[in-house]
Amino acid sequence: MRTKRTLKSGLMVIVGAALVWGAAASVAQAEDGKAIYSKNCVMCHGASGKGDGPAAKAMKPPPGEFSAKLKGMSDADMTTLIKEGAKTAEKKHPAFGKKLSDEQITAVVQYVKELAK
Repeated sequence: MRTKRTLKSGLMVIVGAALVWGAAASVAQAEDGKAIYSKNCVMCHGASGKGDGPAAKAMKPPPGEFSAKLKGMSDADMTTLIKEGAKTAEKKHPAFGKKLSDEQITAVVQYVKELAK
């Protein structure tokens, strides 16, 4: 009986620690994403993701607000767009797959999702 209780308590501690670690990793990733975004994305998308960066005025089509443009996009869709870029009439975006690692792109995706809220 006592062994079951000890095992159950130990399991709950492990699960709790995993949840806390996951939340902390997400926050750290978003902070990393902010730095990468500031270095690579602000010129077009603007600091708050409203598509009002200094270079946006000269772009056709201009970048839109993340809150509208990202509706219905999955993390995988955003990752592909950042990694491979897009060159269509409706959407133009440079590819960052050779400049940023997969981890960095994931961090940017998480940060952009925060801006879109």
